[in-house]
Amino acid sequence: MAPVLTAQKAYINAKGKGKGKRKADDIDADDDDVQQPKQKRNKQRVLLLSSRGITHRMRHLMNDLETLLPHVKKDSKLDSKSQLHLLPEIADLNNCNNTLYFEARRHEDLYMWATKTPNGPSIKLHVQNVHTMDELKMTGNCLKGSRGILSFDKAFDETEWGKLTKEVFTHIFGVPPLARKAKPFIDHVLTFSILDNKIWFRNFQIMEKDPLQPNGPPQTSLVEIGPRFVLTPIRIFEGAFGGATVYSNPEFVTPASVRSAVRHARGDKYRQRKEAQEETSKRKVLRKRDEDALAVSKVFA
Repeated sequence: MAPVLTAQKAYINAKGKGKGKRKADDIDADDDDVQQPKQKRNKQRVLLLSSRGITHRMRHLMNDLETLLPHVKKDSKLDSKSQLHLLPEIADLNNCNNTLYFEARRHEDLYMWATKTPNGPSIKLHVQNVHTMDELKMTGNCLKGSRGILSFDKAFDETEWGKLTKEVFTHIFGVPPLARKAKPFIDHVLTFSILDNKIWFRNFQIMEKDPLQPNGPPQTSLVEIGPRFVLTPIRIFEGAFGGATVYSNPEFVTPASVRSAVRHARGDKYRQRKEAQEETSKRKVLRKRDEDALAVSKVFA
């Protein structure tokens, strides 16, 4: 009997091991058949740099943008304004696929290039009405490194250049959830609005409760943080910092032309004043009468 019992136990153990092995094989086969869909990772990184000749206000605006966007890689200034073709290579060296380049002209005009590198497109914009965080001193505040919600005006979807600008701004200003310096919080809103063919940028804090009633019911409100500026689109190029022109703004007037018109207007005022003075002196000469023979100076000479 002993050999028979030993044989039955060995058979049961072998059968159990076989079943377990087959179950594991079945599980592996099922895992191979059902493949999990891979989630696309948002790997946007932005290179932020400027040209020589920027003022303190321009530099503070760049610092504010660097604070708002934790996926930004800041680089040193570009020495030459005529060598923009080097920027895609610099972005590639810094492992960035977007570029924000601030170009200063005459120490008072600021232009911004928003570009997808290395293949484009690129948008050239004129920056006006710049107000930094330190200058505004708003009551709003947000966590440094937090991700912001992007809010675009519905006017962006009404034009072709608006759709393209919205897509480029989404890649640049949208913070990836897995960015190295990003924090898993969303507490502010970046708004882009179109008015008078200009793009108005604002940054608001999302407040869940009224600060005057901290123990009251939840009430969502927005408080501006800063910075704020206005962008005027000038031209959209097909490539990175060059290429064929996709869109050109016919209403854009360069700041140099505006200043020249102001100087001409001042010169016209000066010219009109001088012409009026000459006409007044001519009228005085024509109205002057000849000396009378019975004048006192002649009678009592």
